[in-house]
Amino acid sequence: MGRRVPFTGSEKESLHVSLDRHRDVVLWKLDGLDDEQVRRPMTPSGTNLLGLVKHLAAVEYCWFSQTFGRETEPLPFDPDDEDADLRVLPHESTADVLAFYGRARAATDRVIDELSVEDLGTAWSGETVSLRWVLIHMVEETARHAGHMDVVRELIDRSTGDHPGSRP
Repeated sequence: MGRRVPFTGSEKESLHVSLDRHRDVVLWKLDGLDDEQVRRPMTPSGTNLLGLVKHLAAVEYCWFSQTFGRETEPLPFDPDDEDADLRVLPHESTADVLAFYGRARAATDRVIDELSVEDLGTAWSGETVSLRWVLIHMVEETARHAGHMDVVRELIDRSTGDHPGSRP
C-alpha cells in the first residue's frame, strides 16, 4: 500500500507523506498500460493519463520551485493556451513525461526538505504564500487528478482501486 501518513507525525512530515501517497497513485495508474493507452483521450475535452502526469509535473515545478526562487527547466505553460501543460506532444515519449515528473518530484522534495512550513514565497500570481499553503494545495491538486486518473483508467481497462493491492 505504500507509505502511510503518520498518526502522530509533524505537520510537514504528514503533508509530505500525503503528497507522496497521491504521487505514487498517479504513477500506479499508468502501470501495465502501453503508450497508446496512456495517451488515449477518454473524455470529450481530451483528458488522458499521460497528459495529467505532465500537468502535475509542471504545476509541482511551478508551485514549489518557482514560488520559492529555485531554478526549473522550461515548463509547458502558454498564455495563449491554458491547457498546453495537459497536452503530450507527438515528440514527447511516455518515458520523457515520466522523467519530467520524476525531476519535478525531486525538485519539490528538495524545497520541502530545505524549508519550514512557515517560510514564504511568491506565487506566479504575485501573492505571498507559505510552504504550508503550497503543500496543502498540491495535496489537493494531486488527489483531484489522481481521482480523474481512476476514472480514465477504469474506462481504458476496467481497473479500479486507489492504491496498489486494492484492485479486486
